[in-house]
Amino acid sequence: MEQFYDFVGHFWWLIFPLSGLFGGWARSWSRASERRHRRRVELYQLRNRAADVEQASRSQVRQLMQSHDDVNRRWLDYELDVGKLIDFPVMTDVREPLTVAFLRAKRLADGLRPGAPEEITTAARLAEYREAVQSFELAFDVAEREARRIKDSNFTGPERERLATARKLLRIASDAAATPAERQTAYKRARRELDGLIVLPDATLAALEEKIAGMLDAGRTPDLHQG
Repeated sequence: MEQFYDFVGHFWWLIFPLSGLFGGWARSWSRASERRHRRRVELYQLRNRAADVEQASRSQVRQLMQSHDDVNRRWLDYELDVGKLIDFPVMTDVREPLTVAFLRAKRLADGLRPGAPEEITTAARLAEYREAVQSFELAFDVAEREARRIKDSNFTGPERERLATARKLLRIASDAAATPAERQTAYKRARRELDGLIVLPDATLAALEEKIAGMLDAGRTPDLHQG
């Protein structure tokens, strides 16, 4: 112990440079520690922002898919109801530019639709799908407004009479009070009246024939596809 005090007594002047050295090291260590802390905070914030962006993107995709489904349901209301297609024939008239534009927009949106929101992983892909859905929605709105505006005014007087006759016949074909033979005959006559006037989508015919066939006696269902 006395040797230590002797050393301090003779070399007391070393206290100042050593204290400066240790002080500088302590300050350097403190700054490095602060930098490490800032980097950890920044990395945490970046990860949180990335997670927030991903969650927001998936939410946007889900909303777009819902809008897509809404327009498809509106179209399905026509596609599965031959009466509505007779009332608003422009909706299936491919000679009408607005109808063609709507059907083209539908094909594009359906083709870009993801199976799940997680499948869209880039901003470009999200923007592409958003534009397709918005174009589909707009094209359908325009086509529907035009169809409701003109109704059957593009047809001649005799053609409108045929449409009216087909509408009545389809009511008979779907009437549970009618006999199976009456329903079958009414359906076939309605198809003949519509032939050359309105092109019914396959889904429309399938839904109508399924409805009528379900009302006929089991084992006696005629071939409804025959005209």
